[in-house]
Amino acid sequence: MTASAADPILKVTNIETYYGPIMAIRGVSFEVQRGGIVTILGANGAGKTTVLKTISGVMDAQKGSVQFEGRDVRGVDPDKVMRLGVSHVPEGREVFPFLSVRENLRMGAFTRKDPDGVAKDLEDVFGYFPVLRERADQRAGSLSGGEQQIFEIVVRINRERGVTILLVEQNANMALQTADFGYVLEVGRIVMADTCARLLQKEDIKEFYLGIKEQGARGKRRWKKRKTWR
Repeated sequence: MTASAADPILKVTNIETYYGPIMAIRGVSFEVQRGGIVTILGANGAGKTTVLKTISGVMDAQKGSVQFEGRDVRGVDPDKVMRLGVSHVPEGREVFPFLSVRENLRMGAFTRKDPDGVAKDLEDVFGYFPVLRERADQRAGSLSGGEQQIFEIVVRINRERGVTILLVEQNANMALQTADFGYVLEVGRIVMADTCARLLQKEDIKEFYLGIKEQGARGKRRWKKRKTWR
């Protein structure tokens, strides 16, 4: 259940991660191709956040492997995973509220030693988010949410900078319109994987994630009926 065999920058194989005695993700495997956008769909509690935390080292997998650029990073401290090139952008307003917008942005480059490059990237960020330039000296905690067209920004960053993106988003329609390949996560397991173009046409996805119900459908996920768990 992978996008293709060509040059994955991230390869997750059969990972299992627990919260205490409770298994949150169960034998999850997927790949993210270099330069691509891959999305993981799933309802609340499906295990999406746990997958991201396991990749970035915030949580330890008890089983399986997480390979980034061919190196197994399972069990590696989060700061070292970040220095290798993995950035985890959590949901919600995760900012330093009493620092300015500009100071928050500079915090994202605190490990870098190239001030000229940092300055250029800061200008690029202001290009993506013009409102941040206007409010660069404003406290970050006072910013309102929802001011950016996030999916357009994701595509621009992917295309213009070649950044590989693993996208986890509740808005399934927008995620599938944005990404190249998608995985469906249910109760900690991958139950479906395909190109986003094909996923958009699948009746299960239409009904349970896009709100388009087939006439006469009983409301039962077909992959459960066929017992295609892995």
